[in-house]
Amino acid sequence: MTHPTPIRRDGDRPCLLDLYACAGGAAMGYHHAGFDITGVDIVERPRYPFPLIQGDALDVLAALISSGEIERYTLVHTSPPCQAACALTVGTNHSQGWGRSHVDLVAPTRELLDATGLPYVIEQPNGRAKIRKDLTLCGEMFQLGVIRHRNFELGGWTIEQPAHVAHRGRVRGWRHGRFYDGPYVAAYGNGGGKPSVAELQAAMGITWTDVREELTEAIPPAYTEFIGRAALAALAPAVEVAA
Repeated sequence: MTHPTPIRRDGDRPCLLDLYACAGGAAMGYHHAGFDITGVDIVERPRYPFPLIQGDALDVLAALISSGEIERYTLVHTSPPCQAACALTVGTNHSQGWGRSHVDLVAPTRELLDATGLPYVIEQPNGRAKIRKDLTLCGEMFQLGVIRHRNFELGGWTIEQPAHVAHRGRVRGWRHGRFYDGPYVAAYGNGGGKPSVAELQAAMGITWTDVREELTEAIPPAYTEFIGRAALAALAPAVEVAA
């Protein structure tokens, strides 16, 4: 970064804001990396393992910027739903009808993130909204039981792209009337040889929710633990302990 952002702390751990929080897969990884987490989601998430603000992510972020409270955070992670690029996918804001009207939340989210002046992460699956692919992660990089490719745009900081490890086989399940076995489970949908909830939990490293819909939307915590540790290392030269 050209101008490193100080690491701001409440107590012993730097603070991270997790927008479009869903079940907390991303949040748990950042927690393991060393962050204190505050999540934001438009619907109630009783299984989210950290403090959660229920509200529209863009409204909450705008209010934090306006009030100056955003300054207590060191990093912002966002996983905006984008039905504009993938009409079949239901995101965390489906309750507002965005899954049908195809509102693109990536662009307005990025605009507000830039206004914070903080380093940030925008996560999107392959085939979704256009983001700058500064980082791509895969379950095989972390010896997980899912492939789950995810792309990340990094605002205000950089990270080295790890090698994309060759996959060991196929994703288990039915394809065009034929069943394929393999070392990975399909972390999406239901039926067609899809894994049980217990298999999904084990494959992704997520134990605190047993809701299939939350598991199929989640980021494996190993991804964001990797990102979080890299972020702390990148920001370490500018440590500032908040008064």
